[in-house]
Order: sequence, then C-alpha cells, then structure tokens
Amino acid sequence: MANSAHCLVVPFPAQGHINPILQFSKRLIPKGIRITLAFTRFISATITSTSAAAPPDIRIATISDGYDGGGVEAANFGAYTDTFRQVGTLTLTQLIQKQSDAGDSVHCVVYDSCLPWCLDVAKSFGLMAAPFFTQSCAVDSIYNHVRDGLIESTPLPWLPPLETRDLPSFVNDTDVCDDGGAYPELLGFHVWQFCGIEKADWILCNTVYELEPQEVDWLSNFLPFTSIGPTIPSTYLTNQTDTEYGLDIFKQPNNETCTNWLQNKPKGSVVYVSFGSMASLPQAQMEELYFGLNNSNHNFLWVVRESEVAKLLDSFSTMAAGKKGLIVPWCQQLHVLASGVVGCFVTHCGWNSTLEAVSLGVPMVAMPQWADQATNAKYVTDVWRVGVRARSGGDGGDGLVKREEIERCVREVMEGEKAVEIRRNGDKWKKVMKDAVSEDGSSDRNVREFVDSLIRVCLW
Repeated sequence: MANSAHCLVVPFPAQGHINPILQFSKRLIPKGIRITLAFTRFISATITSTSAAAPPDIRIATISDGYDGGGVEAANFGAYTDTFRQVGTLTLTQLIQKQSDAGDSVHCVVYDSCLPWCLDVAKSFGLMAAPFFTQSCAVDSIYNHVRDGLIESTPLPWLPPLETRDLPSFVNDTDVCDDGGAYPELLGFHVWQFCGIEKADWILCNTVYELEPQEVDWLSNFLPFTSIGPTIPSTYLTNQTDTEYGLDIFKQPNNETCTNWLQNKPKGSVVYVSFGSMASLPQAQMEELYFGLNNSNHNFLWVVRESEVAKLLDSFSTMAAGKKGLIVPWCQQLHVLASGVVGCFVTHCGWNSTLEAVSLGVPMVAMPQWADQATNAKYVTDVWRVGVRARSGGDGGDGLVKREEIERCVREVMEGEKAVEIRRNGDKWKKVMKDAVSEDGSSDRNVREFVDSLIRVCLW
C-alpha cells in the first residue's frame, strides 16, 4: 500500500464540516486511496476525550490553528481565521514534509474550501489540490458572483428567481453577529473560499448534479467543479454497512429515551424538530415554537441542545411529557429521519440537514436562521417542492415565526392534498439521491474519475 495514492484531508474544525468530508474520505478507501485526516490539535484532543474512534483505515494527524486550547480563546471570528491561516500554513507544511521524510509522501490535499491557504501549501510541494465545498452549488455560485463584484449588477439566470430574503444572510445584512463580528466580515470569509481557486485541480461539492444541474453546469464552465454528494453514510442510500458519520466532537448523551419513545409511534406521525449544532433561537421563538407544535396536535420530537435548555420554560418539558411531545438534548438524526415514523422535519435548513432529509424522503418545514439557510429553504419549497417555509411576521414586527404560522405549516405538510404532493416529490428525490451514489450514478462516476486522477499522479 505504500505505493498507492495518499490523500491528506484537512477539514474545517466544526462538526458540520467534519462530517461530510470524512464521509467522502471513507468512500475513497475501497477504491485504493490511503487517507490521512489532519485535525487541529484541539479537535483531535476533543475527539479522544469523547472516546470517538476513527474508522480503522483512516490515520489521524494534527496541525495547529494557533488555539490549541480551543477557538474560544480568539477575540472574534476574524482573529481566529487570521491566526489559523498563519499557524495552519506553517504546521500543514511541516506535516507534509514529515510524511515525505518518512517515505509516505502525500499526492493530493483535499481541504475544506473555508481554508483556501491549504491550496498554496499543496502547490508549494507540487501536489494535487482539491477544495471541498460543504454548501450547495447555488450558494457557492452566489458567493463567487459576490467575489467578482457582480451580485447587484448582473442577473443570475442559472438560479431560480430569488428575493432578497432568499440570499445568504451575509450578502445583504450589515448587522453585528452574536460574537461581535460584523456580517461583512463573515461575507468576506465565505467569498475567501474562492481565493486562488483557479489553481485547484478539482473542486468537489457536496451536492448531486440532478438537484442543481444548471448551477453545477454554470460553475463548471470556468472551474473544475464536480458534484460528489450526498456524503451521508452508505447504509441510508445503498444498503451497505456504514451507518454513522463517526468522530463526534461533542460527547453525546444516551439515546435510549429517544429510541424507546419512537418505537411505538405510527408511521409518519412524528414531527421532528432540530436546528442543528450552531443555530441559537431567541427564548421568545422557543415559546412560539413549542405552542405551535403542541397546537398542531401531532407527536413531536424536539432536539434542544444543552446550551439552549435554559431558554425553555420549565413548564414546556412537563407539558410535553404529559402530552404528545418529547424534548431531548441530542438524538441520532439520521436514525430518526430514516425510522419511518417521521412525517415532517422542522429544520433551519442547514445544508447537511437538508441533504439528509431529501435523501431520506422526509418532508420539511423550513425555518431558516442565517448564512446559507434561506437559499436552501428556497430550493426546498420552490424548486424541489418537498416542504413549506414558515414566514416570520405578525404583531410587533419582532421577526418571530408565530405559533399560528408554525401550526399551519406543520398541518400543511402532515395533512391534506399538499401533503400528498410533497410526499410524492420526496419519494422522487429520494430515488434521485440513491441513484447518484449507486454504481454508475452521477456522483459515483465523478468520485471514480477523481480517484483515477489520483492513481495516475501516484504512478507518475
């Protein structure tokens, strides 16, 4: 195996970025590619403390982001990314040199697109380089258009008609974020993904061609852009044995309560509610959400992270336990979505959650919060037609999605004629996703072409 192609994979240190790039890496191994996964030292130590095990065929190495005690040491997000670029460049260079000196040379660096400095490091060694985009192709094309300074002056004919509210929040919002960083700073961070990208050998995107054909074709006109998604464990798509993403950076509580609660629920009767690993709802929105779910008169399973639990009124958990709801701090989302008992997913429309729901044919109620989520919600509702979007508004102009709107949306997806249409569309796209990763599907072909290019480089 020492003479086989060796790929060094560098994820951005966040769970939602680690999961898809790790899953992609696992697909390369059966095709003869050796994988070394380069975590930051802090993430590596965190994974060790949670007792999470790397897949046996993946080796773990470390680089530094300059905050080996944790990114919270940074004054703000901008300070963190600046330091990561400087220290990461140095330590990634040292890692690649160390591998070479040990007779285990790297042939390609696959890196999260949010770390574009990895491209320069790879090219300094004459290696192949492939950024991995964890957002939709539509969102990637919008950010690229912003980079070229054309977002306000040129139409985007390869995208569906977009209102302002459908654009990524960083594009048109100048507010200040919770961590003190301005949205323009975060827009710059996302546009930065395209820095020097013309030098990349491949550009990998966690999407499916059939989901976004015009978007992929447009980017492919001038960049080596290719779709390789959805990067979710194979058992949920092709009945293989891989059931977990693996390598959780958070220690997860016991899942038994959730599993037992779901077991006796009728097919399609549960509303599953989760806003991912980062979104933070105001306390007032939590209240509206609870009463909207409760008033819908459907069973609901609501994931509220431990960091958000303080926003819940004590009476919520008690009332939920006595009626149709269960509130938990964590659950195995893919297992829940694939259980057959979920008839509706109330979601922030993060791209990973969106792909999971589409892949498993689960209808959605979209409640986007920020970043790319509004654009994803547009596709959920108006392009793929697998859900509805809850609209904020009502008395007070506070921007909250009111309980009446939440109840209406849940009922619309769970009951009546539109629910039938949404489920029919969901079944159609579920098959599309499965076909894409099956043998000779669009994503499978693209992954094989990428592997073939790695093998050719190794043989040279």
